[in-house]
Amino acid sequence: MDFGFTDEQRALARKVRDFAEERIAPGAARNDREGTFPPGFFTELGRAGLTGLGIPERHGGRGLGAVEVGIAVEELAKAEVTACYPVLNAALIGGIIDRNGTEEQKAAWLPAVAAGEAVVALVLTEPEHGTDAAAIELRAERDGDGWALTGTKTSIMLGAHATHGLVFARTGEGGARGVTAFYVPLEREGVRRERLPDLGARAGGRATIVFDRCAVRADEVVGEVGEGFVGVMRGFDHSRALIAVMAAASAQAALDEAMAFARERTAFGQPIGRHQGVAFPLVEHATRVRAARLLAYEALWRKDAGLDHRVEANMAKWWAPRVGVEATHQALLTFGHRGWHDEHPISRRMRDAIGPEIADGTENATKLVVARQLLGREHAP
Repeated sequence: MDFGFTDEQRALARKVRDFAEERIAPGAARNDREGTFPPGFFTELGRAGLTGLGIPERHGGRGLGAVEVGIAVEELAKAEVTACYPVLNAALIGGIIDRNGTEEQKAAWLPAVAAGEAVVALVLTEPEHGTDAAAIELRAERDGDGWALTGTKTSIMLGAHATHGLVFARTGEGGARGVTAFYVPLEREGVRRERLPDLGARAGGRATIVFDRCAVRADEVVGEVGEGFVGVMRGFDHSRALIAVMAAASAQAALDEAMAFARERTAFGQPIGRHQGVAFPLVEHATRVRAARLLAYEALWRKDAGLDHRVEANMAKWWAPRVGVEATHQALLTFGHRGWHDEHPISRRMRDAIGPEIADGTENATKLVVARQLLGREHAP
C-alpha cells in the first residue's frame, strides 16, 4: 500500500502550485470582488495544460488520469476555489464526449476544450428540477433534420462565461431514458443568459440560460437519442470525487493560514496556539480534512484502476464539503475579528466553501447512491 504520489505526479503538483501562486492567488480577491475572471483567463489555463489534463493526446490533451486531475484541482483550490471549475468541467464534459461522441465529434470539439478555447458548461439543472434531474422539462422537438430547444436551465456554473454547453433536454417520455444530450454553442440565436448574484464563487459566472427554439443540428447530439441522462450520471462519480478534493484543499489552505496566525498572534503573554482552546479545534479539523482528502483520492485511484468507485466518490462528496465548511469556519474563528472582514481571504474562503455542498449532488442525493450500493436497491430509500 502506497499513499504517495509518483515522481511525475509530484512534478505536476509543483508545476500547478507555481502557476496558481503566480497567476491565480494574486487576483483571487479581485475576481471575487468584480465577480468575473480577467480577460484571457481560460486560454491561460489551456496554455498551462490544465483544461486538457484528462483529454486524450490524439485530441490535443495530455491523456492523464483522474488522480492527476485531482492533483491539479487540489493545487488550484488552495489559491482560489472558483478557478477549479473550468478544469473540473473540462474533465467531466470532455470525458462524456470521449465516451459517447462519434470520432468526428471528438476531433471537432475536444481540441478546443483542451486548449481552453471552448469553455464548457454542464447545462442540466432547471428551476424546478435540481436533484431530480431525470424529471427535466426543457424540450427538444424535431425541426427538419435537427432539433429545437425550448425551456430554462438555471444554476449553471460558468454559464455566463461558457462558449458551449452540454445541454440535456427531453426528447421522449418522462424519466431518465427520455433525455438526450446536445453540444450547443451558447452564442447561438435563441439563447439568452442571465448571471446570478451569488454568495460565493462569484467569479464563476453561475447563470440562468433560456432557450427559445434554439436550433440544434443532428450532428450535435452526443450519444444516442434518449440516453443522455445515463451518460452524464456515469461521469458524476468522477466529478464528485474532484469536488471533494477541491473542498478539502481549500479547507486545508484555510487551516494552514489559521495555524500560521496562531503562531504569530499573542494573547495573555504567549502565542495563541499555546492555548488548548485554539490548538485542539484546529487539530480536530485538520484530522477530518486529511481523512476526507484521502477518501477522495481513493475514489480517483479506483477510477484509474478500472474499479467501481461509486461508493468512495459519493462518500467523499457528501462528507468533504461538510468537513470543509466546518474547518473553514473554525479557521475564521481563529482569526477572530480580523476574519470578520470582507477583505480578509478567510471570509472569501468561508463563502466559497458552501458551494461544493450543493454542486453535482446534495448530501442526501449522494448518500442515496451509497445506501443503494451498500444495502441494495430493494432495501434502500
